[in-house]
Amino acid sequence: MTDNQRLSPGDTAPDFTLPDADGKDVSLADYRGRKVIVYFYPAASTPGCTKQACDFRDNLAELDGAGLTVLGISPDKPAKLAKFRDAEQLTFPLLSDPDKAVLTAWGAFGEKTMYGKTVTGVIRSTFLVDEAGKIEVAQYNVKATGHVAKLRRDLSV
Repeated sequence: MTDNQRLSPGDTAPDFTLPDADGKDVSLADYRGRKVIVYFYPAASTPGCTKQACDFRDNLAELDGAGLTVLGISPDKPAKLAKFRDAEQLTFPLLSDPDKAVLTAWGAFGEKTMYGKTVTGVIRSTFLVDEAGKIEVAQYNVKATGHVAKLRRDLSV
């Protein structure tokens, strides 16, 4: 398997409509006119993904104050996302992509190295989409811990 096509700054963000934790459809197009952080994570309720989601939750007021909306996307089904959201008191949308079509379109699913082995899976990635729907920042293979702080530094938030 070859690496997916990765997105770069200036690319048009692939549009999507996915169900949230309550099964309600959320579209990237709903956020036109606003900057959106779209982040992809492997699995709800796992240690790294929980740490990352809680970091976004804990920084949401500052991100929101800077005009940034956060959307988290994983292959988990809505029921698992709802349990994760409720357990961690997450206040931003978690979206379900079980067929991995959106993950693949964004280059966030493919070969990665885990514990020294090459595996196929979700590549922890974060993007900043501008008001016009263009990729402003594309970061692949981000760390779960400390990533939000680095993102805030990079974006001067």
